[in-house]
Amino acid sequence: MALLPKPRQCPDLFLPDLCAMRAVFNVILIAELAAFVLALAPLEIDAAERWERLGMISLFVQWCALLSCLALCLARPWLCRLNNRRAGFIAYALVLVVVGIVTELAYWLIHAPAYAQDLNWHWRFLGRNLLIAALLTGPVLRYFYVQHQWRMRLEAENTARLQALQSRIRPHFLFNSMNTIASLVHGDPDRAEAAVEDLADLFRASLGDGRQRIPLRDELQLCRRYLDLEALRLGERLQVEWDMGDVPEDALLPPLLLQPLLENAVYHGIEPLPEGGRITIEGRLENGQVRIRVHNPCARGGHARQGNRLALDNIRERLRALHGERGTLAVDAGETGYTVELGFPYQSEDEDPDRR
Repeated sequence: MALLPKPRQCPDLFLPDLCAMRAVFNVILIAELAAFVLALAPLEIDAAERWERLGMISLFVQWCALLSCLALCLARPWLCRLNNRRAGFIAYALVLVVVGIVTELAYWLIHAPAYAQDLNWHWRFLGRNLLIAALLTGPVLRYFYVQHQWRMRLEAENTARLQALQSRIRPHFLFNSMNTIASLVHGDPDRAEAAVEDLADLFRASLGDGRQRIPLRDELQLCRRYLDLEALRLGERLQVEWDMGDVPEDALLPPLLLQPLLENAVYHGIEPLPEGGRITIEGRLENGQVRIRVHNPCARGGHARQGNRLALDNIRERLRALHGERGTLAVDAGETGYTVELGFPYQSEDEDPDRR
């Protein structure tokens, strides 16, 4: 594998990265399924001959599949410069060329002694294999294209959801922060300057590219800046306790994943309570899964604020889209407190192909 070129990231190309082991394994499974169909289709042969036929067909098909993966892997940097239509035609042609070469090698190494005088059998053997390859390769490439379109639509939806989340930093928070900063300008200009920088960093993050994942340390720094701004306004009513335990700060996560949870904790938990309360942020690493829990007290009766759950639904769908079933968001609304716990697989910066 060290002889293969470094995979080129080209998200617009519908072909999967066939330099990666997972994609190659999927192709091998598809090829073996095709071999079973080809071996079991004839009805006039007995069981022993059928299994011998399956072995020969599997050997032939797997050589075609592996060499096709190698050809498409080597051609990927060039295919990335083409549109999907041209890349699809070229990929289709490359697979047929590979099948033709393997067919010729199989003929001259195995079948030539028996059919040396029968040129028609040679051409029928070549034509049949190319026809089967053409019929199988077309649907497989179409499947890759449909999967690519589905992923692109899903990414567009996730980007739209993130933009909706980024645009919903509450106007009252901005107004309150500006009023707090204005009150500090004359009495404590240093704190006012620090508050302006915190506010600028917060809104800079809200305008960033939500498709890129960031290290946990950056998200925690953004959360601390947000809480510092709220502490200027709420004073001792807002208390914060951090306990991140053994969670590695290089763990990658989508931006604005924790900050909205803290914003909800302040808005729904701390502000309605005359005496304020404590927000607890806990983190741990369990079996390769990062889990972060945010807990806040909650008001009851007429003091409680009703939310539209936009942030929670947004975060849950973003986690699910990025990590599947391993991306989770759980909510526990108790009598005296509200707890949100999110979980996602641990992946460090060094393991992220987009950062290499």
